[in-house]
Parts: sequence; C-alpha cells; structure tokens
Amino acid sequence: LGDIIVGSVKEAIPKGKVKKGKVVYGVVVRAAMQKGRVDGSQVKFDDNAIVVVGIKEKKKKKPEENKKNKVEFNQPTGTRVFGPVPHEMRNKKQLKILALAQHMV
Repeated sequence: LGDIIVGSVKEAIPKGKVKKGKVVYGVVVRAAMQKGRVDGSQVKFDDNAIVVVGIKEKKKKKPEENKKNKVEFNQPTGTRVFGPVPHEMRNKKQLKILALAQHMV
C-alpha cells in the first residue's frame, strides 16, 4: 500500500483526463492481499485500486538535454477518490490523496 506503480488504463469514462490504453503512474490505495500493520493488526480490502498520479508522456528526442528530471508523484490527476483509503498513506507522503478520500481505514 502506498507504492508507485506503472500501469495501463483498461477502462475509462468518456471525456475524461485519462484515455483507454494510456500508460499511467499510480499509487496503490487498496489491495486484496493482507497487509500487516505496526500494531499487529491486519488490513485487507475487497478489491485492488490505484489513484492515478501521472500520465507517462512520449519521449522527445533532444540531444542537448541529457540531465535527468526527477518527477514527484504527490499530486493525483483526478479530483475524487472513491472508497476507503488506509492511513498508511500518511507515511508515504500522499497527503493530498488522504484529503480527497471519502474515509480512512
């Protein structure tokens, strides 16, 4: 939970920011596999879910720019987060996702 992954969009709503087939960066907010917490309890969700935090852009060939750009994925692309979000996201510096979430677990 809280890891940044690279994935492909399988379903998308019409007129949305993210189109079907695009490669996106996302933060895992729910996982069906059990995850242990520091206090000894276990957290498990019914489904897997991510929040899109960036869209991968095509590489532009510019030979004069050889420096690497560090990209921060702290801001979600969307404006709504559906379903519960674990409070471990606070440790991963994903505070904006927690603010948009309906409720924390």
